[in-house]
Amino acid sequence: MGNTHSPTRARMRQVLNVLGPFLGLLVVIGFFSLNPEVRPYFLSGANFKVILSQTVIVAVGALGMTMIIVSGGIDLSVGSVVALTSVVAAVLLRQEWIPLLVIPLTVLVGGFIGFINGVTIAGLRMMPFIVTLGMMGIARGTAKWLAGNQTVNCPDSPVNDIMALHQPMQLLPLPPGVWIASGLAILMVLVLRQTVFGRYIFAIGSNEATARLCGIRVQRQKVLIYTLGGFFFGLAGLMQMSRLAQGDPSVAVGLELDVIAAVVIGGASLSGGTGSILGSMIGALIMGVLRNGSNMSDWPNYMQEIIIGIVIILAVALDRLRQRRAS
Repeated sequence: MGNTHSPTRARMRQVLNVLGPFLGLLVVIGFFSLNPEVRPYFLSGANFKVILSQTVIVAVGALGMTMIIVSGGIDLSVGSVVALTSVVAAVLLRQEWIPLLVIPLTVLVGGFIGFINGVTIAGLRMMPFIVTLGMMGIARGTAKWLAGNQTVNCPDSPVNDIMALHQPMQLLPLPPGVWIASGLAILMVLVLRQTVFGRYIFAIGSNEATARLCGIRVQRQKVLIYTLGGFFFGLAGLMQMSRLAQGDPSVAVGLELDVIAAVVIGGASLSGGTGSILGSMIGALIMGVLRNGSNMSDWPNYMQEIIIGIVIILAVALDRLRQRRAS
């Protein structure tokens, strides 16, 4: 009897893992809809447009972080990299570089920082937590130095249109950044599920020693994973600059917590080996709805921070519970 029930239980567990983030999103939307004063504004097309545009930066960061966490790593430098790349983009635009060069160069700066993280972690066999914690300070300091410790205003350019809210009183048209994030999410689903590189990421996260014995070049893969993650963080920085229309070295403090929370809420394990792009995108939406709903309910900023802290702890606790059941 135990044998006949175990496949059913495994299937049920898989379904719950997939549906869990969706249910969480519905619960959060339902919670903020309870207040009759907030409901008409909160459930409007204009507000969902704002939520989607605000979620883009966390969502793009979560695309890179999903790979890193699934491979058994972590990156705490996301917020600082976003700040640095937003400043880089603003400085280049102020120096009258053409947008066609500014966009790839900004993304490349993010990729280069990811490459340094990857080489340090893989080459020196150092803990990702320590390396990326150090990079958090280095990238933030570099951003402040490059910006002269102030915001960098840049001239109007097509880069600003990436996150521009045209016709803000209705849902459509959505900013191009929302469509870019959606397209990249679809691409990353295919990369993780249909390519050899994607299978290697899951194998390394599940059991690094076994992956190495199976002939996977773990060190090289780690460098690739962190570099690709860096590209996404650089793109998130470009989106940040587009949204604010300036480069600010003090932005995105604590963004890494939102990104990590989005990935974990989406079903990824901090121990590595499990996770999905779809789950991470829903997790990013949950974080966006939480912040937006808190603002619309006039909750003070410290309340938002407390709630998001509780959400992170609950998400990690659920991850531990899943692991215990699986073992």
